[in-house]
Amino acid sequence: MSFRRVTHDPAWAQILIGVLALTLGVLLLGLPLLAVFVEALRRGLDVALAAIVEPDTWAAIELTLLVAAITVPVNLVGGVAASWCIAKYDFWGKGLLTTLVELPFSVSPVIAGLVFVLIFGLQGWLGEWLQARDIQIIFALPGIVLATVFVTFPFVARTVLPLMLEQGREEEEAAATLGASGLQIFRRVTLPNIKWALLSGVLLCNARAMGEFGAVAVVSGHIRGQTNTMPLHVEILYNEYQFAGAFAVAALLALLGLVTLAAKAVLERLTGQARRFAA
Repeated sequence: MSFRRVTHDPAWAQILIGVLALTLGVLLLGLPLLAVFVEALRRGLDVALAAIVEPDTWAAIELTLLVAAITVPVNLVGGVAASWCIAKYDFWGKGLLTTLVELPFSVSPVIAGLVFVLIFGLQGWLGEWLQARDIQIIFALPGIVLATVFVTFPFVARTVLPLMLEQGREEEEAAATLGASGLQIFRRVTLPNIKWALLSGVLLCNARAMGEFGAVAVVSGHIRGQTNTMPLHVEILYNEYQFAGAFAVAALLALLGLVTLAAKAVLERLTGQARRFAA
């Protein structure tokens, strides 16, 4: 008597599913991305480059990179700390901390931006206190950074946390038994085990920080040349019918995303090789 594996799909089903997935990927992801680059270069490379080096565009690029440069280290420290507490310790409020880490995934970025306006805006809870001390958060760099940090916080934590949970606490407990301090345990035991996942989370956080639109649109004030990031500047150029400039900036932003995606793919491959070597 012969047995047939019920989980084995026929060859035609595998081919059909593969073709369907590839077709959807090309139609929904590949073609729109290709269209951005085609439209950016429609009037020539010189026109696209001229649009990118235009002062307002360059200011938007600088602001985007500055926000990402501040956001990523903050989320790196906060995400690793939250993951360390959740994975390595048992304490009252652990479930609440886990929920808070995932909160930005369930809250609309626009709502997050409105919350910061409610707290730090001129008519907000702290508005009068901040104004009396000449501190401006909304419609300035601090507000943009706060909104971006909130939206991007889960990326590092949710990338590192599953790996920490899978590894357990045995190695850290053994190191503590041998007299290692908390910093030594993290630097010599925990960090080497999560380094590739941590870098992957940092890349995802950086990509989202550069591409965030909703929350930043609410707190930025759309001040041209001052508080407009690249996504906001693309919207302004498009609404003003400056299509060449809009698609040029969009293409640059997409290119940064593709570079991030390629780096993440390399890191995931290195992570897989490291796990196979360890096994």
